[in-house]
Amino acid sequence: MSLLFIGIDPDTGDEESPTVWIDTAQKEFLFQGWLPSEEQEADCAAFTLPGHAVGIPDGEAVIRIPARMVGMIRKACDAIEALDAANVR
Repeated sequence: MSLLFIGIDPDTGDEESPTVWIDTAQKEFLFQGWLPSEEQEADCAAFTLPGHAVGIPDGEAVIRIPARMVGMIRKACDAIEALDAANVR
C-alpha cells in the first residue's frame, strides 16, 4: 500500500490521534477516528436509503472525525484529484 500522510488532529493529546491519509495506489481515503457512541452507531445503523440494506455491513465501520479537520480532508481531496489529473495509477 502506498500511503500518503495528510495530517493528524493537532488538538488531541498523546492518547488520541484522528488521522487522515490517502492510498495513492487505490486512490482512496483512509481515516482514523474515534468510535461513535452506542447511540450514534445505532442511529447510523438504522438510517435507511432506497436500494440499500439497513445496518452497517461487515467490513465497514462508522468513525467520528472532528470538524476542525475539514482542512485536512480538503487537502486529501486535493491530493486525490492531483493523482487523477496526473493520471497516476
